[in-house]
Amino acid sequence: MTTNSTTAEERLAKLGIHLPDAPTPFGAYVPAVQTGNLLFLSGMLATSGHTASVVGVAGKDLDVKAGSEAAYTAALNVLALIRKQLGSLDRVSRVVRLGVYVAATPQFTQHPKIADAASELLRDVFGEETISSRLVFGVASLPLGSPVELEVILEVKP
Repeated sequence: MTTNSTTAEERLAKLGIHLPDAPTPFGAYVPAVQTGNLLFLSGMLATSGHTASVVGVAGKDLDVKAGSEAAYTAALNVLALIRKQLGSLDRVSRVVRLGVYVAATPQFTQHPKIADAASELLRDVFGEETISSRLVFGVASLPLGSPVELEVILEVKP
């Protein structure tokens, strides 16, 4: 699918993806912190500006498809923030870990299917060899009513 000679920015262009503006903090925190060669992103929601793009709870208001679309939107925000922080997506050498929080009913069990939308976008942009470890959690609620929040740790090149 991808080769080492293709850059993340080139893959993004081939996919025809236009990134939104990078999200800004909703409170008293910074959107990302770099220490050494690791970049830690604050929670990324399915938002446009400071408004939730999708609101609801998986298994109650939203099905897997709608939850997946929210995860994809949150992952677009991840990419936008990475580009803003690093200047280029090409500075990412590896997605170390993706944490996916899904607002869901206690009966809902398809969290991994929702999380796959974010994992697959990051894989498609950064390459198969950079695919991350992943944690997926079901939670009662998330900020702004967003059904998904992503936590991302990246290894970056100098």
